[in-house]
Amino acid sequence: MQIVNITNPETPASPPRATKGRYAFVSLGCAKNLVDSERMLGLLQLDGYELVADPDGADFVVVNTCGFIDEARAESFEAIDEMLELKSRGRTRGVIVSGCLAERNQESLLDERPDIDSLVGVFGREEITQVADRLVGNLHEQRTLFRPAPIRALPDTDRLRITPRHFAYLKISEGCDRLCTFCAIPQMRGKHASKPIEQVVEEAGQLAADGVRELIVVAQDTTYYGKDLYGEPRLNELLQALDQVDGIAWIRLMYFYPMYIDQALVETIARADKIVPYIDMPLQHINDTMLRRMSRRVTRAQTEELIAMLRQGIPDLTLRTTFITGFPGETDAEFAELAEFVEAQRFDHMGVFVYSFEESTPSARLPDHVPDDLKQARREQLMAIQQQVAFDRNQERLGRQTDVLIDSPVEGETNVWIGRTREDAPDVDGLVYVTGGDAPLQEGSLVRCEFVAAQDYDLIGVAIGEPR
Repeated sequence: MQIVNITNPETPASPPRATKGRYAFVSLGCAKNLVDSERMLGLLQLDGYELVADPDGADFVVVNTCGFIDEARAESFEAIDEMLELKSRGRTRGVIVSGCLAERNQESLLDERPDIDSLVGVFGREEITQVADRLVGNLHEQRTLFRPAPIRALPDTDRLRITPRHFAYLKISEGCDRLCTFCAIPQMRGKHASKPIEQVVEEAGQLAADGVRELIVVAQDTTYYGKDLYGEPRLNELLQALDQVDGIAWIRLMYFYPMYIDQALVETIARADKIVPYIDMPLQHINDTMLRRMSRRVTRAQTEELIAMLRQGIPDLTLRTTFITGFPGETDAEFAELAEFVEAQRFDHMGVFVYSFEESTPSARLPDHVPDDLKQARREQLMAIQQQVAFDRNQERLGRQTDVLIDSPVEGETNVWIGRTREDAPDVDGLVYVTGGDAPLQEGSLVRCEFVAAQDYDLIGVAIGEPR
């Protein structure tokens, strides 16, 4: 559970001194949900509410939930129950539940936990201040706020950011038109809705002015960007425009669906000044039967052709992917094909999820569900393959020099820092522990480092250049 704690919170719009009430905020889920949290935090800050780190004693608590899979829902319920217990002891006046779990369960969540004061759906976030006003003013005539999915993605300006100041997530679209049979996201976040290119560039400029050096581009389906607005995907044009934003050093690309990637997009990524050669492209499986049952709309042959095009067209590409084990009907032979593929492709980074039974999705009605222990065993087998790849990759990097973006100091150490290379996204990839260097480092510094040791998935580097 992440209880938001921001020292001297300030949005780019320079909000007034808080006077209306004190609140705590719990943010759960993915990077897209984190952007929603930051937008709600910004709106509350601008409206005069004061963010506090400890919910004990706050006027109210907002819990922005995730409803994606069992594990995420369990975490969300745990956070809600913890805040409701605080309320039962009179330590906070109210609990507002927002986000994907609220959107997915709606009124049934109030039936199960009637002490929740207000539910705010995914697309009700823009009215969070009105909900807070009603709660603080003891007006409980409306306990739910759900809005239909918008035709255009909601704005994400004036955010009070949870991330360190030097990097931020840039959400370019909302929702998803893909109908993968295992996924409930379209039920919670609606159909794909892009922001206009000009709006995305404006938001990127605001983030740059707020000290952001690394933009991490996110969406439910990044490569489909612009199809709803322009009649065809326009990610290529968007990236060309973002590459011109002053103040940004790195632009990182996440959540590529393995469609709508053409040679022009590859060339833009390869030639750009600021777009790092890093792509996160979840593949989920490689066996054609599994891909059809998942409704992924790509084949193994098309996937291999795409990977080859990306690696040939983008020098020094870092490729990250994710897979699902134990999807209904997955046979030993189909899993063996996936394991052989993973071993052969040697992805730079890889995550593996066990299939999560989602009652409202088409895959729930498929036959031949795989036992939980077999799902987990298959996941562990894939991760063991990838672990060796990752360890070998780190050994190969020893002695090399590259730029490292400093994220934070190592607590209790002097002049020891945690950073990342262009090859590593925050929270999901490896770290670099940086020591040495004559010039003092700070969060957001870019410094040249030489790798001198490997520690499992992480590296140890010595600063050899001046930070910038």
